[in-house]
Amino acid sequence: MEEHKITSREVLKTYFEKGDNPTQDQFAELIDSLKHKEDLTTGKEAVMFANSLASMDNGFINYYINLDNGGKEVKFPLVISQDGTEDQIIEIGNTYGSEKRQYFLDNGPYTVKAKKFPKEGLNNYEYYRLYYQIESNYGIYRYFGNNLPTIPEGFEFGTLIDKRLVFQIYKENLGQQLNIVNTNIKFVNYTDLPIQYRLDSGNWGHRFVDKDIVTDHYNLWDYLYFYYRADLTKATQNIECRIYNDDSGQFLTTGYLYAGQNNLNNWGGGSVYGIRNIRIECSYQDNQNNQINFK
Repeated sequence: MEEHKITSREVLKTYFEKGDNPTQDQFAELIDSLKHKEDLTTGKEAVMFANSLASMDNGFINYYINLDNGGKEVKFPLVISQDGTEDQIIEIGNTYGSEKRQYFLDNGPYTVKAKKFPKEGLNNYEYYRLYYQIESNYGIYRYFGNNLPTIPEGFEFGTLIDKRLVFQIYKENLGQQLNIVNTNIKFVNYTDLPIQYRLDSGNWGHRFVDKDIVTDHYNLWDYLYFYYRADLTKATQNIECRIYNDDSGQFLTTGYLYAGQNNLNNWGGGSVYGIRNIRIECSYQDNQNNQINFK
């Protein structure tokens, strides 16, 4: 075989068809077509490989796991699901102060779930603190382990809006026990446009939804912040989302969605402290007299 000449797979297969007697040269062509584990990568091959990675359009995870577990390795497996493709399992562990990246198979969309997160390796008032981003304009915190439940198998972090999943886990000593408190959120949309909301609290968050939920935030930070999103680029009326104490009917705060804009992560106007039942009502604003047009 001529030096540097590459024999195609189709030609190589013809050497080994039923009844053939491959020659020494044909076996040599097959061997020379393979990459041996003892072969050194040339500079040209390294550049070609780096360029191929740079041009990849697949989604990926950037992760940073900073744990001191006395040398014991702890793994946090994630399941990456895509339509028509077998699930991909990615096991992430301690990155020892650096950030690492792994690519997903195929091109998405990608739905990310937990497989089985551990809760061992914690002492006294230590907890695992998780931070993740499924889209670029906000992130979500969660604690787990110790007296708190672990992240359960099948827990859905969400479907990636962008190609990049950010995932970080730290170990934290809070100096006291952390407990979960629940607030019931009732969501009422009086408009004919899709509206979503999300909640934030201290070291806790929830992704955007358009339905009723029950929070599982923490007693040390028993307050909630509200954010809204809706595409009103073709709308002519603003929308107001009013928050009420659903037990007493007391009005608490108002958030706004603006006509002519794609509202992606709008501030909800204030925070709510220690209330167990909340109602959100979204309705068109009367632009002429700035009154709420609730049904």
